[in-house]
Amino acid sequence: MPLPWLHLTVMEVGSASEVGAERVGAMVERAREALKGWSAVTVNLGRVLYHPEAIVLAVEPDGGLDGLREGVQGATAEVLGKDFAQEGDLWSPHVTLAYSTAVQPAAPVIATLGRRLPGCEVTIRAVTLIDQRGPERDWDWHPLATVNAVR
Repeated sequence: MPLPWLHLTVMEVGSASEVGAERVGAMVERAREALKGWSAVTVNLGRVLYHPEAIVLAVEPDGGLDGLREGVQGATAEVLGKDFAQEGDLWSPHVTLAYSTAVQPAAPVIATLGRRLPGCEVTIRAVTLIDQRGPERDWDWHPLATVNAVR
């Protein structure tokens, strides 16, 4: 995965065209209010997780980004109400390193990478709302707004 595309998805809402410009604007304003005064969060990436379609690094400690996510979810739910289907407690924060583009045995990859890489501390200093157009792997991202940490 090229460095500019590394990201950590906090939640998915739908396309900006489905949500509508007015509600996108309202979501951004509510998120700014909900996250007003939030501090940057430092997490660690190192534990390797394997998915049939990807290799990812888990965010540690568990729950380290829950407050940030709850703020974003709450702001979104205020605006979208019943139209917004929350993802529940199944969120597993991670950073994707690579996607699989073919069916292949996992054992050689797991044997090479193992279950843990040297830890990498990462500080989350901003949350960006993006409009992703087209298939996920085309990475046609269009930032709509960013909320920065204040400290």
